[in-house]
Amino acid sequence: MSATLSTILVVEDDAIVRMLIVDVLEELEFNVLEADGSEQALEILNHAATHIDLMMTDVGLPGMDGRELATEAHKLRPALPILFASGYAENLDVPDGMHVIGKPFSIDQLRDKVTGILANQRV
Repeated sequence: MSATLSTILVVEDDAIVRMLIVDVLEELEFNVLEADGSEQALEILNHAATHIDLMMTDVGLPGMDGRELATEAHKLRPALPILFASGYAENLDVPDGMHVIGKPFSIDQLRDKVTGILANQRV
């Protein structure tokens, strides 16, 4: 496809859901990094040499939730786009520059949302 694949960090505490999201994103030819929670995600984000184009996080994470993780992520990487996945997307108020996809979502919805966010980053 393209010469440089976009890298997406997926943060999801449910192993089965995380595996499904990762499988779909890899089928769509993205590089995918996985974290089972905020602590692991922050370890990955702290590695400055690790290139990340988008962080997709569940809102309902144990401990530090997805919003708190997004705040910490932006301290480390201010320009990093963030996509929240939530079963309560219609009730979710997110800061400017952040995006939401409602759970459950289809492969097409995920592809369209991710490619749309990444396309806007390249402008």
